[in-house]
Amino acid sequence: MTLPGSEPRPRSFILTVEPSGPDSFGLLLEERSNGSASPSLRVGADALGVQRVLDSILVALRESRIARTAVSAQRRKPLSLAESAGVRLALVLLATAPVSKRERIAAIQAGVEHMSTEEAYYWYAKCSGPEAARGRRALRLLLAED
Repeated sequence: MTLPGSEPRPRSFILTVEPSGPDSFGLLLEERSNGSASPSLRVGADALGVQRVLDSILVALRESRIARTAVSAQRRKPLSLAESAGVRLALVLLATAPVSKRERIAAIQAGVEHMSTEEAYYWYAKCSGPEAARGRRALRLLLAED
């Protein structure tokens, strides 16, 4: 039972730009649950990874009402994403990390974008829970069978 005024805060997704050159950067996405100071999930993408999933990053920014120009190599302050946008971006980053074929990456991005909100949260729980490796592999096979 929770007392009035003591409801747990929802999870938040923080996107941090990590410069890797004058015009290139990587990203670090962290989930913080219930206002916790330590992240419960951290997933990153180097400069090449950012280019591979740029469409999903732009969708997450748009859904969070953040200008696309806010993400650049000069960015120093972290950005706070909307929860559902953070969940979808995390799914894309987790599922595409070991994939090298552009067609499969595009299929995974499209599949995550077309998921219902409930389905995205289901897969996020599978891909970040105790059996995360199996969940990620299952998601890749579902969205981009090779």
